[in-house]
Amino acid sequence: MTDNILRKNIERSIEVHSRLLEACLPAMTVAAGALIEAYRTGHKVLFFGNGGSAADAQHLAAEFLGRYLLERQPMPALALHTNSSAVTSIANDYGYEHAFSRQLQALAVAGDVAVGISTSGNSQNILEALTVARKMGLYTIGLTGAAGGRMRELVDVLIAAPSDETPRIQECHILVGHALCDAVEQAIAQSPAAMKVTATHK
Repeated sequence: MTDNILRKNIERSIEVHSRLLEACLPAMTVAAGALIEAYRTGHKVLFFGNGGSAADAQHLAAEFLGRYLLERQPMPALALHTNSSAVTSIANDYGYEHAFSRQLQALAVAGDVAVGISTSGNSQNILEALTVARKMGLYTIGLTGAAGGRMRELVDVLIAAPSDETPRIQECHILVGHALCDAVEQAIAQSPAAMKVTATHK
């Protein structure tokens, strides 16, 4: 029985991944271009999600800040759930739906990129943050599942994993995120002088 459960999980993941390229490559190409442009013009990327999507947000922010595969300048990125005092105080004083949008108001500027991650596309605090981001002049990217949810109407580009199963969607999201990291990193590494980020090297 256990063997069968394990096998079915892997088989379902492989099946969804087999459809990912066709379903998401055009949107991924647009998203990569926006991220590259943001970094070349001295801006940053702000990620936000809940639960497993928060873990993905933190993971991808770390890839940009540190490195993915290549040695290059650090690229500024933030995962907005990581300051637990900020998240809990905002949630307590204003409501959890404002946990990310209020941080964006304080930390983001026009030209930055906001990346909202929600498997359903309907998480209220993600929708609120994307709404605020667009009003502030940020480029907005959404990572979600096949249905897209209400997020579909709130982003400049939607990367919708071709599944309605939360685990399969999350598996696609981290693959998409890694692919975006690779594309952006290689573009920046090829022309590091074009990246307007002040860095101190010893």
